[in-house]
Amino acid sequence: MFVRVATIVLPIFAIVALGYLYARRKQPQMAAVNQINMDVFIPALIFYVLSRREFSLDAYVDLALAGIVVVLGSGLLAYPVARKIGCDWRTFVPPMMFTNYGNLGLPLFVFAFGDSALSAAVVLFIAGNFLHFSLGRYLLDHSLHPLELLRSPILLASIIGLLFSIMRWHLPPALAIPIEMLGQVSIPLLLFSLGVRLIDIDWRDWRLGLIAAVVCPAVGLIMAVVAAPLFTLGDLQTRQLLLFGALPPAVLNFLFAEQFNQEPGKVASIVMIGNLSSVLVIPLMLALLLRPA
Repeated sequence: MFVRVATIVLPIFAIVALGYLYARRKQPQMAAVNQINMDVFIPALIFYVLSRREFSLDAYVDLALAGIVVVLGSGLLAYPVARKIGCDWRTFVPPMMFTNYGNLGLPLFVFAFGDSALSAAVVLFIAGNFLHFSLGRYLLDHSLHPLELLRSPILLASIIGLLFSIMRWHLPPALAIPIEMLGQVSIPLLLFSLGVRLIDIDWRDWRLGLIAAVVCPAVGLIMAVVAAPLFTLGDLQTRQLLLFGALPPAVLNFLFAEQFNQEPGKVASIVMIGNLSSVLVIPLMLALLLRPA
């Protein structure tokens, strides 16, 4: 079991570590690269997965709904914790709800459960990302207009990909292959970018970061355990939902906090220390989820 878990996590953390070490030495400006990934590579990956012939939307509806329950329920459980520790709930709750299903979740699902798990990872990513761009932004800025959601290439790719899936449309290989190639860039780039982000850890709010590092996977796992029996999930999808619940806070939380001036320093500590703690949390989860029945 140890060898199997190590085989899964070492490639992931090796790329993250490479990004961190490179950033310490070169201090690269990743803003443009990350924007390209968000605007081109990730949308290409999402569209490709959803438009594949072997993708069946019906097989993932319950998983998507369960993922939504996990996200929303995590916020409800985290709210009293924020009140208890005297932290503004707008600072603490969103990172507990919206986790790293992009940078970490997509590659982790593939390494843990095989290439066939990419569809489940993308479905959960879409569900979580839609909530983050809609509800997550609304929690910080009540002036959000619904049409602004259509400006997100990720959400647009999701809508078009779902339409292709529902209508059973398929692209010819001459178009599908380059889209697939673009999508393949996204996962290693997500991990490398996460490593670069780790150099920005703000240790001034380390206590809040440590509390969040415990609370985030705890509330996510509690909600995953609660949600799984409510939907028709097989054994594999149940394990995928549990892993989804254990993910650390998404980096996007910091970007939103900075954009809307919601204590970005504290949110940065929550996000970065939470992701750093995943070095312990993720291997433990994999050891539990991948052990023989």
